[in-house]
Amino acid sequence: MMDTGNFVLYNSQKQVLLSTFGSPTDTLLPGQNLLPDSQLFSSVSETNDATGKYRLSNQQDGNLVLYPVDAVDPDSSYWNTGTYGNGYLLTVALDPNGTLWMFDQQTTYTNVLFLTNQSSKADVYFHLTLDADGILRLYSHVFFRQGGAPMTEIKWQKPSSDQCDVKGVCGPNSFCHMSPNGNTSCSCLPGFEFSSSNQSMPGCWRVRIGGCTGNSSNDDTRLVATMVEVKNTTWSDRSYAVPPQTTGIEACKALCLSDCSCEVAMFDSYCSKQMLPMRYGRSLSRSNTTLFVKVYTDEPNGPIRKTRSTSSIAMLVSGAALAIFSLIVVSAFMLLCKHRLSSRYMRPPQLQDSEFDDESVAIRSYPFRDLEMSTDGFANELGRGTLTNSNKDIAVKRLERMAENGEREFQREVRAIARTHHRNLVRLLGFCNEGMHRLLADAVASWSSRVAIVLDVARGLQYLHEEIEVPIIHWGMAKIADFGLSKLLIGNQTQTFTGVRGTRGYLAPEWSKNMAISVKADVYSYGIMLLEMIRCKKSMELKLAGEECNISEWAYEYVISGDLKNVAAGECVDEVELERMVRVGIWCTQNQPVTRSSMKSVV
Repeated sequence: MMDTGNFVLYNSQKQVLLSTFGSPTDTLLPGQNLLPDSQLFSSVSETNDATGKYRLSNQQDGNLVLYPVDAVDPDSSYWNTGTYGNGYLLTVALDPNGTLWMFDQQTTYTNVLFLTNQSSKADVYFHLTLDADGILRLYSHVFFRQGGAPMTEIKWQKPSSDQCDVKGVCGPNSFCHMSPNGNTSCSCLPGFEFSSSNQSMPGCWRVRIGGCTGNSSNDDTRLVATMVEVKNTTWSDRSYAVPPQTTGIEACKALCLSDCSCEVAMFDSYCSKQMLPMRYGRSLSRSNTTLFVKVYTDEPNGPIRKTRSTSSIAMLVSGAALAIFSLIVVSAFMLLCKHRLSSRYMRPPQLQDSEFDDESVAIRSYPFRDLEMSTDGFANELGRGTLTNSNKDIAVKRLERMAENGEREFQREVRAIARTHHRNLVRLLGFCNEGMHRLLADAVASWSSRVAIVLDVARGLQYLHEEIEVPIIHWGMAKIADFGLSKLLIGNQTQTFTGVRGTRGYLAPEWSKNMAISVKADVYSYGIMLLEMIRCKKSMELKLAGEECNISEWAYEYVISGDLKNVAAGECVDEVELERMVRVGIWCTQNQPVTRSSMKSVV
């Protein structure tokens, strides 16, 4: 241990093997430099030295910047030196006399952040620390030669003493208050409540979730959307849309209320529409920004529970009679349709199961009845059943309707799939070719297999985006599944297959906004695919409070609620690995391309 505080490990030849000055954590000591592209990370608290919520980044553009630890968007910074754009690679240094400065090792450029002159009658020791509250402070510890207790002072700090200037003090969908005595507190937006007793970090989530127009009904209530006003706050979120020719505050509020994607409208001489989550909010008395939050409440004149009366009984009897009559008519119609379909799709007599008796096809043919029983009558769409005679988890793909002359193609495709083996392809266990039924029985990929697949896909996209001279945009994450079976379907029938490029839910938002398309569009599609692989559900088949939602919205709700253990549909998974993958999926599916991760960061 050297006098400077540097812990150095030497070998027998007195060569340095380890130096703690080369790996700074949350503190910079005199004589220790913070090199370009290096960072300091705050601790969780004064008693917990694990990585906390904030980081100081000495960027390669020459700017020294404070961020929340997971933020990558420049708009998420809450303090910087403004020393970017000069072409310098700057090193941060703290001198023994307490001077904090930045310099370029190749030129004479310097930038002094703090300059001090201490009395010669005192021994003073300095250190620069990124504290757990996100504030960067320069401390001095004075030891008097005449004796007495040492004195500790804060000589310099950024940002100022206003804790609400630090982004991330309050979690998503909440904003920060600073009291006159300097204490901070967090408040949820209207219609939200804290997701846990620890109010600062997890943030807030909606108390009630309605449909696009607020029409989310249950037995007794009907939810309607209203816009609740919040004044004197400021937010750092980017808007996803700025309506042209906004006339005023009421028009701004109405535009958001009629937009299914808009959750919050902000008006400050112009209008902007926001999606959730809202981040980095604070109250500010001098702010001219008015916030309108979409809140779902019970309809004032909505239906209420009625006592049973003669009139209600009469209505019930009439309704039941109408329902029975309708059921009879529908049943007759379905029987007629079934008879016609059976005649149309009757298997040609010359094509028998014997055509599958090819010794090169190492799969078996299952009776339709076995597959129907093992999947409970195909009740759980995109779910899994168990073959009674093999005790294996299976996923059954069923072709509901097949084009004419598709019989031979079906047999040819089954042979092709049976001969194909790859670690990223699900194994075909068997098939059914009985009467008008055409089904494939696939093995269900385990958690570890799915993790390996999504990692391989990420590496492939990283190569296309970053490891070749001219980056290639994949133009949508088309999935390798079902091979050529799509040509057997009639018209545009696609319900039996996984999502394809161009379908709802997979394309990045910029596709619909006529914005420039970059590699970040692939990152969005990858994020959707990653979350689907985790949950084993299509993007648009998930629901929150009974309402259809995008899978990234669904994942976000689970993260802020801390209920990730139920995300993987009851599978036995590594919870740390699961949380990391879910957070990566959310990071990849941000609405703004600039806020999405790169594939290199994903890998």
